[in-house]
Amino acid sequence: MIMILKRIVQASRANQLVAIGVALSIAGAGYILVRSNASGFFAALESEAATRTGNAQLVADAGASGGQALMFSAPTPQPPPPPPAPTPTPPPASGRSCPSFPSFPDANCTGVTPGVTLSVVSSDTTYGSSFNGQTISGKDFHGFVTVTGANITFKDCIFRGKASSSNHGLVDTENSTGLITFMDIEVAPSNPSATLDGMWLQNSTVYRAHVHGGVDGIKTFGDVTIQDSYIHDLNWFASDPNQGGGPTHNDGVQSWAGPANTTLRHNRIDLSTTNDGNAAWQDSSPNSLAEYNYLDGGGCSLNFAHGSLSSLQPVYVRNNYFGRHQGFTGCVVLISTKTTLTQYTGNVWADTLTPTPAAQQHD
Repeated sequence: MIMILKRIVQASRANQLVAIGVALSIAGAGYILVRSNASGFFAALESEAATRTGNAQLVADAGASGGQALMFSAPTPQPPPPPPAPTPTPPPASGRSCPSFPSFPDANCTGVTPGVTLSVVSSDTTYGSSFNGQTISGKDFHGFVTVTGANITFKDCIFRGKASSSNHGLVDTENSTGLITFMDIEVAPSNPSATLDGMWLQNSTVYRAHVHGGVDGIKTFGDVTIQDSYIHDLNWFASDPNQGGGPTHNDGVQSWAGPANTTLRHNRIDLSTTNDGNAAWQDSSPNSLAEYNYLDGGGCSLNFAHGSLSSLQPVYVRNNYFGRHQGFTGCVVLISTKTTLTQYTGNVWADTLTPTPAAQQHD
């Protein structure tokens, strides 16, 4: 087989290689004339025995011998692949199961396991050291829950709280002395007000929580992991005593300055329907990690601020999907001037899977 490439005109190097590759893939005797123009690349065939492969097609061409030419084009660009699936330690076994990444939790896989019978607890309750090592399940709490013990698990429970003008989390583990675990719970105030949040947590791990209706969904005070949970539809109030009488600053999760080690993994935190939401995660906690989450809403969806600290680091933001409902268009991540964004990789817009913009930095 003898092939003579007559000429290659005004083509980029990449398109020349495409043309040559297709030309050489055609079997038969004779020669091929290859040329390019704005509509594609053409190979005029002198062999009746030639065959075509790939996306090449025969078209009429008066300038070609035999009146036919082989037209082909460069491959269609493909969108970037989504971030890789996570391989975290799986949560404890349960009757609930959330879809794996790149799907995200919602009301169908979080909260109390369907069919579980709940008993009402009408008063405020404290779980101290006498409950260490126990599992509390099937409770419908109509008062505030305080946990001061260690190694206590709450499973298939609803936390509703009660009416109050004082600051409260419906469940509070700030003074716990060891790990507290929550699985398959719902957190929703029965009497929403500007002073009520969903959860106040320290030394805690949360799986498959359905959190809604508070001012902040969850406040963290160190050593907290939140996974496979759904936080959304927080309550906005025009007057908040914690904001000097101004409106509430709603956060899906707020992590206070100082206490370290907050991880958000594979959650859906959606403030897109919360009026004037502040952030999906407002964070001042050193050693913070957000990975494999769906995050939407807020002025900027993630807001890392050193606050009272001299600096805030390390901070890892990787492989998250972002919605488009930021108050400041396109601001997915904001970091303060004394915050170091240790890792920012694999983050994409949920609708196009294209990379999100770089973090903005200012105080």
